[in-house]
Amino acid sequence: MQVTIHEAKTQLSRLILAVERGEEVIIARRDKPVARLSMIKEFSGKTRIGGLKDKKFKMGTKFDDPTLNAEIVNAFNPS
Repeated sequence: MQVTIHEAKTQLSRLILAVERGEEVIIARRDKPVARLSMIKEFSGKTRIGGLKDKKFKMGTKFDDPTLNAEIVNAFNPS
């Protein structure tokens, strides 16, 4: 379905319902398509175990610096 920008502004709720039904909505300016409304891919909730496998990972030089660690502890446990 193709609608004008004005129609999209005034009928957004109806267009969202159409997208939820699986339709794709094209928004046009003077009959020229400029935007598309479509269903987003839902998050599956699954985590990617091993997502960094075979990729280089570099730790910063201050990663395990005792002074920095003390600052972090003090930030969360003020005296």
